[in-house]
Order: sequence, then C-alpha cells, then structure tokens
Amino acid sequence: MFDSSQRLARALGLGLLALAAAPAWSGTSAEVTEFGSNPGRLRMFQYRPDAPRTPAPLVVALHGCQQTALDYARQAGWIQQADRWGLVLLLPEQQAANNGQRCFNWFEPELIGRDRGEAGSIRQMIARLQADHAIDPQRIYVAGLSAGGAMSAALLAAYPEVFAGGAIVAGVPYGCASGLPSALRCQFWGRDLEPAQWSALVLQATAGLALKPPNWPPVSIWQGGSDWVVDAGNAGELVEQWTALQGIELSAGEETTGPGYSHRVYRDAAGQPRVEFYLIEEMGHGQPIDPGPGEAQCGVPADYALPVGICASYHTIRFWGLMP
Repeated sequence: MFDSSQRLARALGLGLLALAAAPAWSGTSAEVTEFGSNPGRLRMFQYRPDAPRTPAPLVVALHGCQQTALDYARQAGWIQQADRWGLVLLLPEQQAANNGQRCFNWFEPELIGRDRGEAGSIRQMIARLQADHAIDPQRIYVAGLSAGGAMSAALLAAYPEVFAGGAIVAGVPYGCASGLPSALRCQFWGRDLEPAQWSALVLQATAGLALKPPNWPPVSIWQGGSDWVVDAGNAGELVEQWTALQGIELSAGEETTGPGYSHRVYRDAAGQPRVEFYLIEEMGHGQPIDPGPGEAQCGVPADYALPVGICASYHTIRFWGLMP
C-alpha cells in the first residue's frame, strides 16, 4: 500500500528518474527567460542543433512528472533526432510551485484552454522561437510522456491549426479529467466513452475554428501493455478520439506486428496515415527507447526511458514525415 505522497507521484505520472549519462550532442541548449506574459508560470528551454534545416521543423517535447526538460529530451532520444535531422526543440519545464511532483497540470481546465494557463505559456514559447529562429510554420509538432503526453493531447485540442502532428506516450484522452480526483480515475481505471463523445470534447475546445478532416493533426499513440500508472485502455480511447476527429472508422485500422509489439495505422480516404497506435506488450510506464548508434536507435535508459527494442521518437518523426 502506498502512502498518499507516493500514490500521488505514481498516479500523476512518473516517479523519480535515475540520472544517466547521455550520448554527446553537438548542438546548444539554453534557457529562455523572456517569452511573453507566461500565464502558466513555466520555464522555457530550447535545443538547437549545429546544422538545423532552413527553415527548421520544431518539436515541442514535454517531460513527465519529476523529470526535467533536458533530461527527458536526452533520455527519450529527442536530442539525437534533432542532431540527426536538423530539428529545433522547444522544451517546456514545469515548476514545483505549480505542481509538487512537477507534472504538467493536464487535468485542470483553466490551465489547458486556448491562450490560458500552461497551454498559453507554451504557445508563447513557440512564438518566441519563431521570432528567434527560421522555424517552418507548417512543421511544428508536439510530443510528450505521461503527464507530458496528456498535455500534448490538450495542446493538440487547443491549437490544432498550429501543430502539424502530435505524439502521445502513456497519456490519456483530452477531456477525460476536470480536476485531481477525475485525473486519478482516468489514469488508474480509464474512462469509456463513445468515439463521438470523445471527439465532441475536442470540438468544444476549438468551436470557433470550424476545422474539418484532414485539418486535424495526425497523431502517434504509444502505450505499454503492463503500464502500472496509466491504464492501457486509455490508448484505445485516444485512438477513438482522434480517428473520430479525422473521420476514420475504427474498423479501417491496418495492423502489423513486430518483436513484442503491435502497430496499427488508420488512413484517410486519400490513403494518408492520420493515426497510428503502438502497443508494447510487456512494457511498463515510460518512453520506448532502443539505445545504440543505428539510425533507428535512440535514448538513454532510465526509470521511465525503457529499452524495449524500439525507439518511439524515431518512429514518430518518421510518421510525421520529417525524414528527408
């Protein structure tokens, strides 16, 4: 039986990470202190490779609880992807003053609305990077782990016209929770809604935009089958949410398998992949990595960076079409 502090740390996603030596990188990381009114009181870090593309794609990478922005970027392999493919990284970081476990507050409606709270802070960070660097406005993406994955879903819902794609690792559907008690329920036990109900929650967040398929960003969803923090059923609900928004029937999924995982792709009427889902059968709670020097390898093992033989950050940017 966990005491209350332990249960909260596990429930909101992601206990302490072991520090691990990361592969050397060639670019530059820095904190940016001035980027707007910062309504969510977040910290902003950036990573710029030595040879970024011109204009450069931008990936917003969101850490989990008890992680720092740069540790997550190293451990999940995002810095390696930035160096390999010329991507600029935006690395928002939560502060303990906002959340004792340093989780993004994905479950508080007032903090994830358009131009409000933490979501508003991250939007201001994107604008600052666009002012400082030659960023491709058509290639801005967001990805995150656990609490960061749930915040990624919230950002995709709040700003679908900003993001060209997203990735949600061990996350929950947008709109699942509206406060701490319901957040715990969503993570531990999930919430079963119909696809149209899930999509309606997103549509409420963007009622003034009148978006239609295929204007919704394509989404890559990853989940461990043995996750002890986030009930694996949340991934299925995420698939329902984003296929419904894309106007794709669940029966249209094309499934393949690999060593220890299954992969399902949902394509639109034009044959373009719009939603994909990786289920890593024996994986617990964390980011799938595959350490090594190969192009498809990445990551540094840690408590929540799990060497399961497949690199989520690599396959995500491949899904997004970011490889030359």
